[in-house]
Amino acid sequence: MDSTQSITTLLKRLWHHISPRRRGQFGLLLILMISASFAEILSIGAVLPFLAVLTAPERIFQLPAAQPFIRAAGMTSASQLLFPLTITFGIAALLSGVMRLLLLWASTRLSFATGADLSISIYRRTLYQPYAVHVARNSSQVISGISGKANGVIGSIILPTTTLISSIIMLTAILMALLSLNPVIALAAFGGFGLIYLFIIKLTQKQVLLNSQCIARESTQVIKSLQEGLGGIRDVLIDGSQAAYCKIYRNADQPLRKAQGNNTFIGGSPRFGIEALGMMLIALLAYGLAQQPDGMVKAIPVLGALALGAQRLLPVLQGSYGSWSSILGGQVSLRDTLELLDQPLPDYIDQSPVKPLSFQQQIKLNNLSFRYTAQTPLVLNNLNLRIPKGRRIGFIGVTGSGKSTLLDIVMGLLAPTEGSLEIDGQSVTTGNNRAWQAHIAHVPQAIFLADSTIEENIAFGVPKGKIDQSRIKQAAQKAQIADIIESWPKKYQTYVGERGIRLSGGQRQRIGIARALYKQADVIIFDEATSALDNETEQAVMEAIESLDNELTILIIAHRLTTLKNCTQIVELADGGIKRTGTYQDIISNLTAGSSRPMTLN
Repeated sequence: MDSTQSITTLLKRLWHHISPRRRGQFGLLLILMISASFAEILSIGAVLPFLAVLTAPERIFQLPAAQPFIRAAGMTSASQLLFPLTITFGIAALLSGVMRLLLLWASTRLSFATGADLSISIYRRTLYQPYAVHVARNSSQVISGISGKANGVIGSIILPTTTLISSIIMLTAILMALLSLNPVIALAAFGGFGLIYLFIIKLTQKQVLLNSQCIARESTQVIKSLQEGLGGIRDVLIDGSQAAYCKIYRNADQPLRKAQGNNTFIGGSPRFGIEALGMMLIALLAYGLAQQPDGMVKAIPVLGALALGAQRLLPVLQGSYGSWSSILGGQVSLRDTLELLDQPLPDYIDQSPVKPLSFQQQIKLNNLSFRYTAQTPLVLNNLNLRIPKGRRIGFIGVTGSGKSTLLDIVMGLLAPTEGSLEIDGQSVTTGNNRAWQAHIAHVPQAIFLADSTIEENIAFGVPKGKIDQSRIKQAAQKAQIADIIESWPKKYQTYVGERGIRLSGGQRQRIGIARALYKQADVIIFDEATSALDNETEQAVMEAIESLDNELTILIIAHRLTTLKNCTQIVELADGGIKRTGTYQDIISNLTAGSSRPMTLN
């Protein structure tokens, strides 16, 4: 498939993602383009009689076609034609300028509005993707797609496409006007300039595509280098590795800027040579006409009209070429953007909030197996487990034993490869997954805190105007952090800083617990929630967990066995299955019997 067909296919795919409302606005824009082209014809057509009356007013006065106008205006001499034709030409030129300005405003506004729609759609579709999809790809690809490539589609695809369509309509109108003056010269000029631009397109097409691939690739690398350098700023500062990260960024940013600069140059450079050729053509034409009898009198109006036509024609030709070059340069980024736009949305997206699945008895895992891809080994293999409601279950096992994967399946984030997850005997499927997740809250090792208030972080995801203040305080009290928050000057309106940098580790974890309680979830999962804390802080956080309502079902992954001493049952995972289960004392006894086993299991 050649590049033209590829671009056409991509543009058709893009059109399907544009809302019906925007499509209607593009239809109105097309009408405006046609209206502007007629104004262009009027301005070129008006210059001919205007220049003719300046050079030979008597000939215009005697033209049969002008007689109805002369009689209606009551004119008696040729000199009286100058004023009305000057006014007519001025109005035509002003109307043409106003229409072009209006067209620029409308096309720019519509292009950026459409770009905003596409960017929002990408973000929305990305957020609704299954957890397995997020795990499988690098977040920098998505961020680059939303913040960079989607925005680039505005400048490199949507706006140039509207400009290209407008230019084609304008070129047609200008060519019609010039054909009415001198068909041979008009066709020669248009054909000559058109062939030159086609030659340039063929000459630069491969380089523009290479630059397009570079821009798409390196824009992702720039985001990735920024995330890695700033995300690990503590280690960067401690290790003194700023120079290494600057080099990584430079190696991505410099090729990106070079490719962008090359495409900008390729898009704009032909203008200057074409303008010089246009002036030479007019000069040769003037010379040829001047050699004819009474040549200058006849030549000036024709030359003036052709000069005005060329003045309109050349920028439109250059605009067409520049737009085409821009579209070609944005082709790869457009393809990446469309891949994000083509992400499917789940069936429940347009449904009303789901009614929680009935959960009165137990969570059961039946013959459950899981692997991330068909090419990777099984993480869990034929696992069976029953978790009665209201129990506190601890999970231990060496790294890679499948603890986090198991709880991801329990939370409905991952679907079993084989077997089933059942709630009170009902299997969790894609159809009722959201109804099960309504029961669940998750407290990870690294609590994500937005750079907003304590209140907004506890009621995470709830619009500020809909936050229940009494529930906030009740959740904070149960998480044993209310006394600390209320000792601060701004209390629940205290800002936590980016990712909670102004809070201690224990405070962040307890806000995570308060968030789970605000949700009023009855299944709370702690995934290594205390592993980054010192012993004293971990003990305080565990006291907060142990003080929670006995009706709550709590599942805890811990890297220290002592953390789980108050659990109803402890499950040890190994080799994709359950190695043993028992109380804290049972596990301690087994470990004592095998004295070589460590007390820390991670």
